[in-house]
Amino acid sequence: MSAAEFKGKKGLRRLWNALGYSRDGLGAAWQNEAAFREEVLLAAITIPLALYLGQSGVERALMIGAIILVLIVEILNSAVEAVVDKASPEKHELAKRAKDMGSAAVLFSLVNAAVIWVCILWP
Repeated sequence: MSAAEFKGKKGLRRLWNALGYSRDGLGAAWQNEAAFREEVLLAAITIPLALYLGQSGVERALMIGAIILVLIVEILNSAVEAVVDKASPEKHELAKRAKDMGSAAVLFSLVNAAVIWVCILWP
């Protein structure tokens, strides 16, 4: 199929296709990225904890949102790494910079989650 055939879908068909692509992306992240699997385990532990420990809906939403943000950033980092590896299999300073910046984004999302949790749970 050409790119135009994918873009020509509208309405429910487009939504259905998008859901399939998202499922495929989650499967690829789970299968190929150990860090993503570890962060999903972290989410499986912390999300129920957030529901239990949060005193209000806002606290629960902030705590859960911070954890979900970690998963989002990890998927984006993995996508950047995959594209860099495809485009530039040899070592290159720009490829290293892109990968390092993606890694830094994951680190910041983890620090963000920790700060939110500490601010909410530490009286």
